[in-house]
Amino acid sequence: MRDPLAPLLELPGVLDAVAAAREAVDQVHGHQANRRGWPATAAEASVRAARASAALDGADADIPMTGEVTEPRLAGALRIAESIGPMLPTWQRAPMQALAKLHVLAAADLVDDDDALGRPRPARAVARRLELLGDLVAGGTSVPGAVLVAVVHGELLALSPFGTADGVVARAAARLTTIGTGLDPKGLIVPEVFFFRRAQRYAAAAAAFRTGSDEGLSEWILLCCEAVEAGAAEAIGIADSALSDSR
Repeated sequence: MRDPLAPLLELPGVLDAVAAAREAVDQVHGHQANRRGWPATAAEASVRAARASAALDGADADIPMTGEVTEPRLAGALRIAESIGPMLPTWQRAPMQALAKLHVLAAADLVDDDDALGRPRPARAVARRLELLGDLVAGGTSVPGAVLVAVVHGELLALSPFGTADGVVARAAARLTTIGTGLDPKGLIVPEVFFFRRAQRYAAAAAAFRTGSDEGLSEWILLCCEAVEAGAAEAIGIADSALSDSR
């Protein structure tokens, strides 16, 4: 049976974009600060990713110097950031279970009905597309990681399966996929900052993806690969700063 995502590799520019993304991430992992000190740079990347993701959904992403984070979208994104590592095995084995957990973490301060947490909308089309997406994440495709990341991210934005915190959930699922596919196994890059800085382009490309056209799919995948490259540049900055502080 042919890989269901294989046709995406035939879209104009996709293979070159995937290769450039892969090279950029490899440079990050080869940085001197990331050879042994990667847990610290990964932690910084995770916080930056959470702040940018929350800000994309309209949150005030400033973390108070003292006291707890009270901004609900930021608090949810930070809870997810703390859970990415422990959640990775579940994401790879039972993606829909992990997706439900992501929503519980992201939306805990946004919904009044606890029974709504972690429960996708009961639309048959949504359930079917989530099932297909889960099959892909759990091993149903062998396309390069950057392509699967783009598909996971785009599908969850398109479906908005929960009705609250869907953007934060989609970007967290993309981050899990980036790590789980081995594209960025240590979680060092920060593509979320790129998306935040180009929010209008991000929204337009996500809308293009929703059309399902070759042009729309290509536009979205190329944007996601560009975000990986920019996220790698952000990671190099984090690593440079860590190396400077250690001297």
